[in-house]
Amino acid sequence: MRYKVDLTQSALIDLNDILDWISGNDSPERALDVLDKIEIRLDSLSRHPERGSVPPELREIGIDKYREVVFKPYRIIYQVVEERVIVNLIADGRRDMFALLQRRLTSP
Repeated sequence: MRYKVDLTQSALIDLNDILDWISGNDSPERALDVLDKIEIRLDSLSRHPERGSVPPELREIGIDKYREVVFKPYRIIYQVVEERVIVNLIADGRRDMFALLQRRLTSP
């Protein structure tokens, strides 16, 4: 069975910000290469959504409903809801991930 993979609005903004930064600071070709590799990870989630692990920053505070896959240095944070994979966050893992995850995923 294939799961439907949906990106939240904030995850789409994350992705666009990453690609804009790479395009402006490296090259548009490099940005397209990164996009291709992220899309491969997203497609793999449609077939194997449970393959990711719980982000350690969330496990520390007792939250285990989110999972992540990594394309270094980028981390794709998602949750599986019925037959859907909902991507909540795409971020450079060198950021302060604890603060980012708390702000984005644990706020009401």
